Amino acid sequence: MRRLVEPTYYTTLEAAAENETNGSPFPQGNPIRTNLQEMLNLKNKTALVTGGGTGIGQSIALHLAQEGCNLVLTGLGIDDLNKTKELCEQYGVRAYATETQLDDYSSIDRLYEYVISNNLSIDLFVLNAGISQREKALDTDFSVDEKILKIDFMSGVYLVKKFGEMIKAKEHVQFSVTTSLSGLFGFPLRSAYCAAKHALFGFYESLELEYDNIGVTFLIPGRINTQISKSALMGDGTAHAKMDAGQANGLSVEKCGEIAVRAIKRQKHRKLIGKTELLMAYIHKYCLPLYYKLSRKISAT
Repeated sequence: MRRLVEPTYYTTLEAAAENETNGSPFPQGNPIRTNLQEMLNLKNKTALVTGGGTGIGQSIALHLAQEGCNLVLTGLGIDDLNKTKELCEQYGVRAYATETQLDDYSSIDRLYEYVISNNLSIDLFVLNAGISQREKALDTDFSVDEKILKIDFMSGVYLVKKFGEMIKAKEHVQFSVTTSLSGLFGFPLRSAYCAAKHALFGFYESLELEYDNIGVTFLIPGRINTQISKSALMGDGTAHAKMDAGQANGLSVEKCGEIAVRAIKRQKHRKLIGKTELLMAYIHKYCLPLYYKLSRKISAT
């Protein structure tokens, strides 16, 4: 019989934020698992990490390697991927690096063939790669919307279906899906990005409910000190090319990766990662009028 996770309630927003290291008002345990205390053993397993060459993806990969997990690293920039590969191998695991252009489905086909040709079977899919946005909705060309949605959402859907037979044949497959705080609510200059991140919840929650051998951990980072704001797209498709102040002062990427892998091991359903900006998740959940007031005043860059 499936067990439901009892909700946790807090009397103040501060108490909820303080408790984030161990809990959240959002469901944290995997409600589909019959043994909620069981830790996922990553030793000698194989994880495929998209966006594994830099940022959050690289940090997750390194922490997975410390757990004895073998890695298939993919994304843009073969030099960055190879550097991460070498760092992972220092922990005594096997690591592979191959470049993949996520807005090109044929590139994902080649990634699948690469995995098969190396006789690999994926136990953990870390779907982390993505691109952000820094422009108002009506000032963004539709082609930019399409690109963001394709990279941040549709590429993962295509990848899952490409690996579908492998996934269905395994006793258990875990997914780690990097969404965003912007996947919980709308935010200025992020319309397509928010849409893509919202869509991730709908698809992967449905996937988990449909297959008893699939578990999903949603990683919900706030502002993490990475280069994501520099590569974010403007309305014409050019790069923002600036480090946002909020990003620069965000949680360290090393700490983000540590928290992420701990959540994956515990098979948590959702995990907020960040600093005080996480309060917006609770404000949106419990006090919508205040959320609308604050969202118009908080700097989007």
